[in-house]
Amino acid sequence: MKKLFTLVSLAIVYQGLAQAPAEKWDLRKCIDYAVKNNISVKQADVQARTAALQLKQAKLYQYPTASFSTGVGPQFGRSIDPTTNQFTTTQLLYQNYNLQGNAQLYNWGRLKNNVISNRFSAEAALVDIEKAANDVSLNVATYYLQVLAAKEQVHISEVQIAQTQAQLDITKKRVDAGALPELNQVELEAQLSSDSSNYYNSKTIFVQNVLSLKALLNLDAAALFEVETPSADKIPLESFADLDPEAVYKLALTTQPQQRSNDLKIKAAEKNVLSNKGGLFPTIGGSYSLASTFNDKATTFTGNKLHYFDQLNQNFRQSLGLGLSIPIFNNGQNRIAYEQSKLNLKNTLLQKEQADVTLKNNIYTAYSNAVNAFEKFNAGKKSVESAQKAYDFAVKRYEIGLLSTIDLITNQNNLLKAKLQQVANQYDYVFKMKLLEFYKGQGLKL
Repeated sequence: MKKLFTLVSLAIVYQGLAQAPAEKWDLRKCIDYAVKNNISVKQADVQARTAALQLKQAKLYQYPTASFSTGVGPQFGRSIDPTTNQFTTTQLLYQNYNLQGNAQLYNWGRLKNNVISNRFSAEAALVDIEKAANDVSLNVATYYLQVLAAKEQVHISEVQIAQTQAQLDITKKRVDAGALPELNQVELEAQLSSDSSNYYNSKTIFVQNVLSLKALLNLDAAALFEVETPSADKIPLESFADLDPEAVYKLALTTQPQQRSNDLKIKAAEKNVLSNKGGLFPTIGGSYSLASTFNDKATTFTGNKLHYFDQLNQNFRQSLGLGLSIPIFNNGQNRIAYEQSKLNLKNTLLQKEQADVTLKNNIYTAYSNAVNAFEKFNAGKKSVESAQKAYDFAVKRYEIGLLSTIDLITNQNNLLKAKLQQVANQYDYVFKMKLLEFYKGQGLKL
């Protein structure tokens, strides 16, 4: 009962899929939708935005600083008059204003190299978005081709049922006429039942693959959905001569996001080393200050009360300064930061080397797999042709009573297996060729 319920449920889902709207999802639409909604791509976008903010901060470090402060309050007891700088015991109300800041005039390129380093990091972060999108695209293409293969297998199963049903109809007439024993009819009925089971198994695999693709796209499992079904024979494929692994590898070094990102990260690390090296040397900086003070008890030489803005004008003072900062000892922070940046550069170079080695191995492996898939596909063609001929001869011999029902069914099953295997062979070959085209930098298209 549980198995029956599962089959019925999947059949209902399949019927829902069959009622999808006229607009179908091709591979490009699936990839675009997945890239737009995938969490990994969104996370990479957040990282890129963070890197852009860090670049903005590095640029702002080059500008002079400025801060403004003011304070107001009563003053009593023995204290210093803020306007005369003399001791007084008079209670008064004061208010002061202060605008000050500083700027680094020369720092051995520390700030400049820090900006350049962050710019390369920001560019690398943008390329990392492309890498995340590429990873998603490959997954979508894998599931998409699995859906196409499963759909084709459903069609083959339907043809198998039709063939068995046709044979059963002919056999029934001959049994009723007494030309064949009833056993022949029973054997074909058993085969029809087996074909029906295979059909529902194929539909189950198809529905499961569709659900997996929808999950990858972050679509509701109950949403109407149908993929565009291009003929596998009409999917354009480049020749092996155009997909030479060494040539593909050289192109991939300049087109693949991982490699481009690594190059940018190396440049960022190199500039970071120079920036931290600048922290080991003295820096020259300038400072400025603008200030004024008000005292409610202040008077003129004639004893008249000095007004608010008059006081601010009289007490207005300015200062400029030039300073030299020499890093003698700060607990090794600058030296360790410099050494760490050099190790980070070395590690980034090793990461690039490892990524390039992995890329080359992947491309050569993909090429070898594509060649094997092509040979398997061609061998499968011969298998299907041979199985088809054997089945056609078996039908003719069965129709004139020279072949048993069991032998006919055996030939029919052999043909079904050959066709199903050839479907798998063809889509496996297509995917492996498309993978090589992807490494070449042509994207994924059918």
